[in-house]
Amino acid sequence: MRKKSYVVFGLGSFGYSVAETLGDFGYEVMVVDKSNDPIQSISPKVTYAIKADVTDPGVLESLDISQFDVAIVAFTQNMNASIITTLYAKECQIPKVIAKAVTVLHGTILRKVGADEVVFPEREMGVRVAQNLISGGMVDFLELSDKYRLTEIHVPSKWVGHSLNKLDVRGKHKINVIALKDGDEIFMNIDPDRPLEEQQLLVVMGDHQSLDRLL
Repeated sequence: MRKKSYVVFGLGSFGYSVAETLGDFGYEVMVVDKSNDPIQSISPKVTYAIKADVTDPGVLESLDISQFDVAIVAFTQNMNASIITTLYAKECQIPKVIAKAVTVLHGTILRKVGADEVVFPEREMGVRVAQNLISGGMVDFLELSDKYRLTEIHVPSKWVGHSLNKLDVRGKHKINVIALKDGDEIFMNIDPDRPLEEQQLLVVMGDHQSLDRLL
C-alpha cells in the first residue's frame, strides 16, 4: 500500500514540526517557505525543500502540488497567503487540506474556501495545559470523540498498594485501564492482582464525565 505524500506550506514552529515528524517516519514531504534559514535546516529531513513566496504571481502554479495526498497550510502571519494557498490546494483536488488558523474569523474563512480541517495549535495547546493544571493527576490525554478520551494519569494516592481487581476500577469508576507505565517499561497485559505503586502511571479510557470525576 502506497504511503501518503504531504506538502507543507510555512515553516514556523508548527509547520516545521509537522514536516520534520512526517519526514522522520519516511513519508514523502515537500515543504515551501519564503525564508532561507528554515529551508536549509529542514532540507536533509524531507523529500523536497523549496524556497518560494506563494504571494508572488505564478509561484503556486509552478509548484505542481496536485500529486500530493495532503496539504498543510501552516503559515498565519499573512492571512491573505493562507487563504489563497488553501483555495489553490483545493482547486488542485488535493484530497485533504489542513489549514492553521489564529482567529475564529480566520478559521471560518479557511473553511469557506475549502479547508477540510482547521486547527488552532496555540489555542488547543493552551486548553490542554489548562486541563492538565486543573486535573492535577492528569499527565496527558487524547480526545477519541466528543464523548470519550484516552488519558495518562498518576496512580491516585488512594489506589497505591491496592490491585485493580480489589479496586474494581471498571465497576466503580466506569473506566478501563489500558496499560501501566513503570519507569521506561510499559505493560499492556497488566496483572490485575499486582498492587499499584506510587511512581507508576496508568493509561485509562472512559467518557469525559467518569474521568473528570475520578481526577
